[in-house]
Amino acid sequence: MQLDAQSKEAPAKNLVEPEAKTEKPLDEDIRLLGRLLGDAVREHEGDEAFERIETIRRLSVAASRNMDQDAAAKLDALLRSLTAKEATSVIRAFSYFSHLANIAEDLHPLKERARALADGGTLDEPSLARSFSHLRKAAIGPGKIASALSRGWISPVLTAHPTEVRRKSLLDAERAIFTLLAAHEHLKGKERARNEMELRARVTQLWQTELLRESRLTVRDEIENSLSYYRSTFLREIPRLYGNIESKLDGLRVPPFLRMGAWVGGDRDGNPNVTADSLSTALRMQCETALRFYLAEVHALGAELSISRRYGGATKALEDLAARSGDDNPHRDNEPYRRALIGVYSRLAGTLEKLTGQQAMRHALAPGEPYANSWALLADLVTIDESLRVHHSEVIASQRLEPLIRAVEVFGFHLATLDLRQSSDRHEETLSELLAAARVAEDYAALPEAEKQQLLMRLLSDPRPVRLPDRVYSDRTMSELEIFERAVEMRRLYGDEAIRHYIVSHTETVSDLLEVLLLQKECGLMRGTLDPRDAEAVAADLIITPLFETIGDLRNAAPIMREFYALPGIHRLVVNSGAQQDIMLGYSDSNKDGGILTSIWELYRASTALADVFASIPNVAMRLFHGRGGTVGRGGGPSYDAILAQPPGTVNGQIRLTEQGEVIAAKYANPQIGHVNLELLVAATLEATLLSQHKAPAPEFLEIAEELSRSGMAAYRGLVYETDGFVEYFFASTPITEIASLNIGSRPASRKPSRKIEDLRAIPWSFSWAQARVALPGWYGFGSAIATYLEQDHKARLELLQRMAAEWPFFRSLLSNIDMILSKTDLQIARHYAELVEDRALAQRIFAMIEAEHARSIDALTQILGTTERLADNPALARSIRQRFPYIAPLNYIQVELIRRHRAGMIDDEIREGILMSINGISAGLRNTG
Repeated sequence: MQLDAQSKEAPAKNLVEPEAKTEKPLDEDIRLLGRLLGDAVREHEGDEAFERIETIRRLSVAASRNMDQDAAAKLDALLRSLTAKEATSVIRAFSYFSHLANIAEDLHPLKERARALADGGTLDEPSLARSFSHLRKAAIGPGKIASALSRGWISPVLTAHPTEVRRKSLLDAERAIFTLLAAHEHLKGKERARNEMELRARVTQLWQTELLRESRLTVRDEIENSLSYYRSTFLREIPRLYGNIESKLDGLRVPPFLRMGAWVGGDRDGNPNVTADSLSTALRMQCETALRFYLAEVHALGAELSISRRYGGATKALEDLAARSGDDNPHRDNEPYRRALIGVYSRLAGTLEKLTGQQAMRHALAPGEPYANSWALLADLVTIDESLRVHHSEVIASQRLEPLIRAVEVFGFHLATLDLRQSSDRHEETLSELLAAARVAEDYAALPEAEKQQLLMRLLSDPRPVRLPDRVYSDRTMSELEIFERAVEMRRLYGDEAIRHYIVSHTETVSDLLEVLLLQKECGLMRGTLDPRDAEAVAADLIITPLFETIGDLRNAAPIMREFYALPGIHRLVVNSGAQQDIMLGYSDSNKDGGILTSIWELYRASTALADVFASIPNVAMRLFHGRGGTVGRGGGPSYDAILAQPPGTVNGQIRLTEQGEVIAAKYANPQIGHVNLELLVAATLEATLLSQHKAPAPEFLEIAEELSRSGMAAYRGLVYETDGFVEYFFASTPITEIASLNIGSRPASRKPSRKIEDLRAIPWSFSWAQARVALPGWYGFGSAIATYLEQDHKARLELLQRMAAEWPFFRSLLSNIDMILSKTDLQIARHYAELVEDRALAQRIFAMIEAEHARSIDALTQILGTTERLADNPALARSIRQRFPYIAPLNYIQVELIRRHRAGMIDDEIREGILMSINGISAGLRNTG
């Protein structure tokens, strides 16, 4: 961070070290933003505060990059001496620098891509263009690609997991800075000066804005935050992406295959704040977002399509649409397109009023008859489009109308498919009360699994309901039933795609799936019964989606699904309901349960086993839903590589994956970056589906992976679950307690009020370790596994591991992710967190175990990859990390000091605020932390 561009003691060359010609623009952008931030600090905080921050920066740079022990000691002493108020000012400065550096780094590859293409060059990096090139070389033509896409389903699903610590106000300001910075280098003279003044204003806005929320987010807040990404990115960029794809398919049109999913407002697992009312609120707000976008686009089209009947011409269908519009303004009598669009706008305004209770912004006509569904709107837009094309105005149609038509196809009136999710034990509890009241089963929960299945199958074959109409049930039971009942209403209002999936968390038995099916039957989401006489009529509205999370659950996934489909009537039910079976795989809990190696390997094995199961089930397509988080320990890392690393036969054009926490902002806050990330999802899915190079790994690779998994799990569980005092060490040496009080989500940090690792949510588990710069869930156990494997026949076995890295995308992706997460660890900083543990012997004992495994893991990567340099295959990220570390370190040191004071009883709002701000800053600096 060059806060002072004129600083003689720390010239720019010491801060930004160009490693290649292409890095110079990035250095200049970072230097510009750092200078503007420094100016804001000096102006608002004064010279003394500015000099203090600059001193800290210089010392941290010397300590981090030059290993200057004297500088490190001075830095530690200075940071310990800060008052809470001074610490807060320092935290804000370094935190905002990280935010600004992120903007510059996100913009840099877009600039480089634009320069390369402008010079007539090509980019050898993952992209849709490169994937189409690979497909052409493999003799896979447009027809085959279009056919695959027509059967495809790609869905990023936005969730509300609490690791996004930035406020929406800051995200909006950062979007503005991104846009201004993108234009900066192309401007000269007064325009460039004006641009810099606008940048200065936005940076000043950041400095004067609260980093933290003053109150905990509500579910409604989370809904609104998630919808901001549709307004900024998805509503425009997804139609653009379809246009780009079709331009590469010789004009072939593909049906919608890329659609958005959502959890915000429907995910009840462990979140008592999500209710039937929040479900209604989410879908109403989603609908309003879609309709207001359509209204704005139709209004703009009305202004653009001033085509006269005399010169442009119109089809009879278009003339009829104009005649039905109700617009009798004589000034538009000869403008049928404009009149037709006024009618469309009027009906859309009526639809908005009916579905959301809100009013349109403009009214040439009063709100008209609401559209019955989005298909009716689509039909009117297609009528306009066809008339334009018939009368030689295709160039006009392609600019705004065609993207709008595609948007309506993709987003409908629901915007995104909202998933319902609840834990299996809540379903069991609900049915236990219903069945006891109906005198069907006195204690359903106590029944053996076989008896549960028999009872549930009998009830699913009986048309009579179990629920008693006059019975008063408990609030918890009514809350669950109301969700199903509200889903019926929401689907009727917003369309069948508004709610399509019901995710069963903690699926451990077949009865967990049958319970949700019975609840659908009880609440009107299932027609017919499993009785053979109803075979042709039986259908369920919601796809029951098991979520297999722990290591044990993943190992049981294939047997459970095989047993489920063996039950009489189930196969027919699924075929009649759309012939689609979604299965969700959980990365977070499996990692917390067994460590990184075993988690990733068991996910691979489960995926393969499930593909084998569904290969023998006719007429049902399996679609895997990957519950990935931001960190490597939660399945994070590049989505492109992750999709290509999936086992053969498990993608087949079908994939859903969660986008969580701060990763959503990193990927989709900016439309250009969002477009690139959406492209990569499609590119990877096409390659994984169509390219023959994605072949099964050698059998010995699978055997080695199994062996590594066993050793890695033993090492991981040996530390986390079998080492005395580990729980105490974790809670003391990380900011887990403080994270629980940060207003970053509506969901509690723990499933139960306990300090057991088993009960802690995987998100704060990973988030805490990242803050303490250990990132333990992303690598622990890897070094021991490799060391154990290489104990015998070292040379031959090492060559095998190197072959695996070269030939197997799964293993290569795993190594790449571990390499990345180890590059973000810093045990020198982590040692300061260990000093927060009062039991010094305990701290030394456990930290020594962590330190030894860290060394083993670094050594393992060095041997397999053949280099001591971390991230050798990703120099841009390596450079970014090296540049960032000096600016993250002060935040860590201050956080430790403030936590020490807070836990010592210094109850001070400024101290608490400083801790929470430091969490924000470290998260921004490390990026994929939650």
